Amino acid sequence: MDDRLRDAVLTYYQRVDAGDLDGLLALFHPEVRYERGGRDPIEGIDALRRFYQAERLIREGRHQLDAVLVEGDQVAVRGVFRGILKTGEEVAVRFADFYHFRDGLIWRRYSYFMDRFV
Repeated sequence: MDDRLRDAVLTYYQRVDAGDLDGLLALFHPEVRYERGGRDPIEGIDALRRFYQAERLIREGRHQLDAVLVEGDQVAVRGVFRGILKTGEEVAVRFADFYHFRDGLIWRRYSYFMDRFV
């Protein structure tokens, strides 16, 4: 089970960086809840689709993962995102993400962002 969960999270980052919306949404449970600091939670797969289509501030970029840890049905990730916002601003941001799985799909996600360093 550990490898499947780890692979699902790694696949998520590949798909989000490639702009594969349908592919990344296929990794999430229909009752997904995504919490990010300072924002209202995103609840349900339709709201998650809206987020990626219209609300996400990022135009393009790449995630570099420094650590991926699996414990039971949870995966923790630490890394750096480098990219361009929809405003045209270049950014590099340290982040930590935590994933909880249900039925083999991402059911809960929590994202924490550190200071930008670019």
